[in-house]
Amino acid sequence: MPGSLVGDMSTPARTDPVTDATPPHPAARAPEGRAAPSEFARFLRTETWGGIVLLAAAVLALAWANSPWSDAYHDLFATEFGPERLHLHLSLDAWIRDGLLAIFFFVVGLELKRELVVGELADRRAAAFPVVAALGGVVVPALVAAVVMWGEPGLGRAWAVPTATDIAFALGVLAILGSHLPDGVRLLLLALAVVDDLVAIILIAVLFSHGLALLPLLGFAACCAAWALAQRLRIRTPLLYVPLALAAWALLHASGVHATIAGVALGLLTRVRADAGEHESPAVRLEHRLQPWSAGVVVPLFAIAAAGVTVAGGDVLAILREPVGIGIIAGLVVGKWVGITGASLLAERLGIGRRPDGVTWGMVNAIAVLGGIGFTVSLLVADLALDGAVADHATLAVLAGSLLASLLAAVLLRSIGRPTVPTTAPN
Repeated sequence: MPGSLVGDMSTPARTDPVTDATPPHPAARAPEGRAAPSEFARFLRTETWGGIVLLAAAVLALAWANSPWSDAYHDLFATEFGPERLHLHLSLDAWIRDGLLAIFFFVVGLELKRELVVGELADRRAAAFPVVAALGGVVVPALVAAVVMWGEPGLGRAWAVPTATDIAFALGVLAILGSHLPDGVRLLLLALAVVDDLVAIILIAVLFSHGLALLPLLGFAACCAAWALAQRLRIRTPLLYVPLALAAWALLHASGVHATIAGVALGLLTRVRADAGEHESPAVRLEHRLQPWSAGVVVPLFAIAAAGVTVAGGDVLAILREPVGIGIIAGLVVGKWVGITGASLLAERLGIGRRPDGVTWGMVNAIAVLGGIGFTVSLLVADLALDGAVADHATLAVLAGSLLASLLAAVLLRSIGRPTVPTTAPN
């Protein structure tokens, strides 16, 4: 069935118990290996383009929300629709944040699964380096923000805002200003940002899930089990997977867990190794089809919905005086840099991980600063953690911190010369 999306109906061969994937036929291994760099390049091209669209969407939202038509902006995203009986009568803003953004997280889940099984994170020492770096880039910004906000009423969970790195923006800046750098730099940033997003997703699930309802949660688990079983049976019709995905999302939403987690869960349950004779795996096929929509439509729509804050001169100055603004900016700009660089040094000194080939410490330093671009997920966490004027100030702080991190990273990236190719003496 050539038009299908996810798998095939052939009788499954013996599968890998860890990856739920059939080992590739020996003859297919070389092409798969050669295809990996081009797959990574395709991902980068799409995310780079998405980062440019995302920036344009954020500028549009700020301009619209501060124009004479600002009431139309707020009225549009406050419009409610959806079935009442299913508890899905939501505002347009909520549909975008809770619904459409699940597609973005599904693509993140697919990319993470592919990296863990057949990509950069498949090698333990190579994987450990960005994993440790990403953990440092989550813990240190959270600590910085928590210290600055300590004791302030209503800011109990705002420390989580600067923990995330925006994949699209960070890759976009790197592609524009670091095109002369080796592929290992892009691989490191991508792996770091994917792990970073996974940790942020876990934080969202733990911190912002309220009043858990057991039956919908069990229903969601059943949908995930059905998805995994269908993958094992190599079923490929979208007539099964699309209803399963919608049901999983609706049930998780009803359970009280943030519904975007459904996207990550289903992405991680999707098969990433191609069977013998299969042109590409279901995960790669889905990524090809959904990533342009995620980067070019879903994330920009979220940016328009999230970045439309009315900015007055007093508001801009307020984020530099209030703990929430100082904490978020310091977490993104200082915390990310110190956390990622420090954890990277620790990983290499302890022999836990190794840098990608050709990546210098100056490049790691630039990547650490790039990690402070925390647009998409940081805005989502700010919206979940805060309310009212404080939420608006947090949004402005995320935008200001991300812009400052971008400018600092641009200076560092341009200061790194084109690396020379080392010569190897014959044995």
